[in-house]
Amino acid sequence: MAVPPAYSDLGKAAKDIFSKGYGFGIVKLDLKTKSQNGVEFNTSGSTNTDTGKAGGSLETKYKMKDLGLSLNQKWNTDNKLTTEVSVEDQLIQGLKLALDTSFVPNTAKKSGKLKTGYKRDFVNVSCDIDFEGPVVHSAAVLGYEGWLLGFQMAFDTAKSKLVQNNFALGYKAGDFQLHTNVNDGADFGGSVYQKVSDQLETAVTLAWTSGSNNTRFGVAAKYQLDKDASVSQCRECKCVLHYDSSSVPFHNVTSNQGLCN
Repeated sequence: MAVPPAYSDLGKAAKDIFSKGYGFGIVKLDLKTKSQNGVEFNTSGSTNTDTGKAGGSLETKYKMKDLGLSLNQKWNTDNKLTTEVSVEDQLIQGLKLALDTSFVPNTAKKSGKLKTGYKRDFVNVSCDIDFEGPVVHSAAVLGYEGWLLGFQMAFDTAKSKLVQNNFALGYKAGDFQLHTNVNDGADFGGSVYQKVSDQLETAVTLAWTSGSNNTRFGVAAKYQLDKDASVSQCRECKCVLHYDSSSVPFHNVTSNQGLCN
């Protein structure tokens, strides 16, 4: 089996059907180029036609493949500078070490993270230390014959307290994907993704919170007209259940159609 996805990418196929292709009112431009010495430059900008708010960023990437070293720097219009230095497949095959820092000159605010990741067949493990907390974030995904089991946690070392505790279970077979998750023992969710044909993709999501009557349900589809054009449609519903001992249970349903992200 290939390397399983990271925990954050579990159920990604269904998420993309709901979140991509609905950029109404937003104009976005991306430019990419590469110099002769291997430095990549990525420039992006966007503006909201309704609010008039605009933003952009400039990102540079440089890789030294012989040393497994990568340097990424990004500067955006909020005057925030981020830098990441990483080394991969040097100490151990599949091991990646990275230092991610950010700096805002206007406020002199600084932050930093030490990131580690290990990817091999059947396993994908990561552990990040946020120096601002300090908080330790870790995740692991195990894969076997299409089944995926994931765990994600965050531990506040200053308070000696577990602040995040998430589980996920999924199955992937060809063009079909199933994903379920439980976050902090209170939020439950699930999604189903099916690639019906080369042109049509569909997805269904369901989520609810324990101790609440609210249930969220969504259906989405994407149809590829050609290699440069596609049509996406989604519908999300929020159901509120009411119980009355003197009558038959009933429910109210409200729905949103169109922008699902």
